[in-house]
Formats: sequence, C-alpha cells, structure tokens
Amino acid sequence: MTQEELAKAKNPDLRASLAALRRAALQARLLAIQTDTSIVIVRDGKIVHVPASELRRQIDDGLK
Repeated sequence: MTQEELAKAKNPDLRASLAALRRAALQARLLAIQTDTSIVIVRDGKIVHVPASELRRQIDDGLK
C-alpha cells in the first residue's frame, strides 16, 4: 500500500501502521548503536548490513 492508501484506510490500526514501523526502525537503529552492532536492511532491492558507525552518522545527519 502507498502512504496515501494507508492514510485513507478505514481501519485505524492500519492507518497508524506506517508511523509504528518508523518508530520501530528508529528503535532498532538506536539499539544497534548502543550495542555497536549492524542492522540488516533492504536498500534498492539488495540486502545490506549497516554498521553502527554508519547509523551514528545517519542519526547525526538527521536520519537520511
């Protein structure tokens, strides 16, 4: 679903799901930074390991 479709969903849980996923992603990044571990994401269709050092840089740059 697109962001627009989610915003128009009748189910309130579905409407709130995008915000919840963003909060969970931020918490995963912060935990990885605290434990100095990597996270695994899909970027441009490829699986990528993002080290804590890059996560720190992203947080400092405003979560690009």
